[in-house]
Amino acid sequence: MSKGKLSERTARFLQSELEPIKANNLYAFFRPIQSKQDTEVYIDGKRVLMFGSNSYLGLTTDQRIIEASQDALAKYGTGCAGSRFLNGTLDIHVELEEKLARYVGKESAILFSTGFQANLGPLSCLTGRNDYILLDDRNHASIIDGSRLSFSKVIKYAHNDMDDLRAKMSRLPEDSLKLIATDGIFSMEGDIVKLPELVEIADEFDAPILCDDAHSLGVIGEKGAGTASHFGLTDKVDLIMGTFSKSFASLGGFVAADTQTIEYLKHRARSLMFSASMTPASVASTLKALEIIETEPEHIEKLWKNTFYAKKLLLESGFDLGQTESPILPIFVRNNDKTYIVTKMLQDNGVFVNPVVAPAVPTEESLIRFSLMATHTFDQIEEAVEKMSKVFKTLEVESFMN
Repeated sequence: MSKGKLSERTARFLQSELEPIKANNLYAFFRPIQSKQDTEVYIDGKRVLMFGSNSYLGLTTDQRIIEASQDALAKYGTGCAGSRFLNGTLDIHVELEEKLARYVGKESAILFSTGFQANLGPLSCLTGRNDYILLDDRNHASIIDGSRLSFSKVIKYAHNDMDDLRAKMSRLPEDSLKLIATDGIFSMEGDIVKLPELVEIADEFDAPILCDDAHSLGVIGEKGAGTASHFGLTDKVDLIMGTFSKSFASLGGFVAADTQTIEYLKHRARSLMFSASMTPASVASTLKALEIIETEPEHIEKLWKNTFYAKKLLLESGFDLGQTESPILPIFVRNNDKTYIVTKMLQDNGVFVNPVVAPAVPTEESLIRFSLMATHTFDQIEEAVEKMSKVFKTLEVESFMN
């Protein structure tokens, strides 16, 4: 049992935020899934359509990746028992880094054990007390937390608002280091960073760019190589960060950049130096996934066919999808309570989606996150849209009724 003020703080959280939701049977987090992460999963023994996954290419069930993981377990064991910095570097770590660097068009890359750590590492050590980090205000939490650890001054600019970014950059000391960090595809809104304009501003103020491609790799760009590739601006983006838990059907992350920057990160990024290295199975899974993505373009093609089809059906049905440009389709409910109710009713009707509510977003921007996989069928998409329409009509969701 926690003591004193800590107990008071945790109790307040439970009483004000969790207990009301749980009391109404609307808690929609930590839902145990009893099967593989596929287009259909089983929860409480019941079939549920999965539209809340980040497995954009549907490779988590690919038998070739499963076998590659099993082979690595047999050869290398279950773990590396140390950090990359010391005893935890395997030959397949180096192989994956070399292949990832070529894939995204950079000189070098370094692996991290999670995508969160891949942002935490560079953002916490590349700038110092007299420097500045500029963040889109809808960036992922890992970017925000990495920036906080840097001791630099952190400045947020309005979401994808390049005029606001330029105005804030222009007020900073000319001789200071200024790093711009942004998502490539924004994980909740589904829109894409205005990279050409951002690059112009970065060049004007001599500011390096870190682009988080967690939701972009395997989705946009040549062979799915991400945001910079999508815009033909690979040489203008200084650091490209990516994760393996989405299109790459594994776990871990990486940062790619010029060799000098990567060497610096190897010896200064604490989330690398003081964390155990990626497990052999995760590395082997990622290697096989990368091979499939580079040689089988039909997976990305099918992802976009599904995205366009789902977006068409949803818009025709009257849903509010905001400004999405990706397989992430935010379906706005614009009411916290109704967002929880929608999520629960949909699961009861066999459709899994994720609620996004305050304080993660303002209450008036609450939504359910509906995301596509290459392995979804049109029939599954149609079934989900039909069920969502019925739920939204039953609840008289205002954004839908309008």
